[in-house]
Amino acid sequence: MSEYRLKEVSNPRLEKQFLDVVDLIYVNIPQWVRPLDVEISKVFNVNKNKRFLHGNAIRWILFDSQQRPCGRIAAFYDEFTSSSHHQPTGGVGFFECINNQEAANVLFDQAKKWLQLQGMQAMDGPVNFGNRDFFWGCLKEGFHRPLFNMPFNPSYYNDLFTRYGFENYFNQYTYHVLISPESVSPIVHYKAERLKRDPKFTFSNYDKKSNHLIAAEFSEVFNKAWANFPGVRPISTDDATTIIHSLQPIIDPRLIILAHHQHQPIGFFIMIPDLNQIIGKFHGKMNWLNRLRLLYGLKVQKKCSRVIGLIFGVIPEFQGKGIEAGLVKQFEENATQKDFPYTDMEMNWIGDFNPTMMKLVELIGGRIYKTHVTYRYLFDRTLPFERAAILNSNN
Repeated sequence: MSEYRLKEVSNPRLEKQFLDVVDLIYVNIPQWVRPLDVEISKVFNVNKNKRFLHGNAIRWILFDSQQRPCGRIAAFYDEFTSSSHHQPTGGVGFFECINNQEAANVLFDQAKKWLQLQGMQAMDGPVNFGNRDFFWGCLKEGFHRPLFNMPFNPSYYNDLFTRYGFENYFNQYTYHVLISPESVSPIVHYKAERLKRDPKFTFSNYDKKSNHLIAAEFSEVFNKAWANFPGVRPISTDDATTIIHSLQPIIDPRLIILAHHQHQPIGFFIMIPDLNQIIGKFHGKMNWLNRLRLLYGLKVQKKCSRVIGLIFGVIPEFQGKGIEAGLVKQFEENATQKDFPYTDMEMNWIGDFNPTMMKLVELIGGRIYKTHVTYRYLFDRTLPFERAAILNSNN
């Protein structure tokens, strides 16, 4: 009989324990930054996460024989994304565990059992019950200080997943880029200058006065640019408005670049400051005092020297025509301003199934800095495993 016991998160006390499991796991890892509790809690709030409209989620905490928390896991499914794979596929995420395979197996077994009852035939992990840009993947290489809302974990987590039977579905690369004109390939500059001479194309910074218009343009470009990416859910204008509103306190207009062709949106480059450079001592808490400390550090002290390359997209009919170079060039011009505080960027979440994007980031001086893995576990162990399909240049 196992010495481990599971409890479903069903009340505020257990929810706090679920959040606090990390204190045990990361006590001796100095570069770790605890994610804000509010960022994790809203993932499981039925009033804030629209995935609950067509899916469900559940959380468990693992306790040892002395009733001490020693692990946690969430399981979830979204009817839209689950049906976009070869088999109905759910997810597990927010996984934390001591370095013990038996303990990890108890967590994985429980998640698998619940997902099977929901009709799933596979599970991906560790992933998010939401968009891919946050809390997605298991860090395998590059155990540097984590970015805001990006996953960090001890290296042994990869062994816990693979020993259970998970396999590498795809790698996600984070590229480090020095913000300097010298880092960018002359090819990028050439393409950007050629477009600049064509008045039909314009590149501009975000304008806070046009939130609703920008939300509509963002959703239009996003849905076209990611239409062929399996598992990526379309975004509505209302959803885009909500996202922009939530980011409003931390938005720097120079970090959001928009591309238009004859006044029609065709691409964007969205970055945010890396708030982990400020919130490291918050211990996951965003009370009124820490909120003031965050805004003061961001707006007055300008403590953020690093930006996160969050989303880069161009609609299919304009891909490969230099729009990407134009977006980069506009950002480069912003970076020459005297009060520009950022020195480096981490381009986040570039899948190994997207060689076109990998090549582009290399052209602006990027080098692979971190590697995360999205694992997949097929419930029918007799089925052949297939990695994520490579996207061609027309996707």
